[in-house]
Amino acid sequence: MPSFDVVSEANLVEVKNAVDQANKEIATRFDFKGSDARIEQKERDLTAYADSEFQLNQVRDVLTAKLVKRNVDVRFMDNGKIEKIGGDKVKQVIKIKNGIESDAAKKIVRLIKDSKMKVQASIQGEAVRITGAKRDDLQAAIAQLKKDVTDLPLEFNNFRD
Repeated sequence: MPSFDVVSEANLVEVKNAVDQANKEIATRFDFKGSDARIEQKERDLTAYADSEFQLNQVRDVLTAKLVKRNVDVRFMDNGKIEKIGGDKVKQVIKIKNGIESDAAKKIVRLIKDSKMKVQASIQGEAVRITGAKRDDLQAAIAQLKKDVTDLPLEFNNFRD
């Protein structure tokens, strides 16, 4: 029976490349000269450091631009609270989301069931598996999800025929 998985995963290699490019640009920009502005990455957590909140916003803008150039959806970014670390220096933890949360997965399953298509949706951990009798039904389900789910960066993979 044909099936595919609906997932939400960022390409961590591209995220790392974007962080490296952002750090290079920050090091060469005149408005960051002599400051401690940088971005550090540990797995799925990015930490942005700067001398002021204004500079921190600039660092985040540079990172966002580099992520967009590398085709990483910025909806994966979950900005934390801005923390003071001493003097005027500030930092912010940015988490890279992975997987579909249970509420969003339930919403996707409900959307598929309400559409009256001849497909079934089931939650498989952090993914949603959609199965159907015909490939055309699955393609219609993909089109429906692309149209209706805009708050999550969805990918469709593991297509079986």
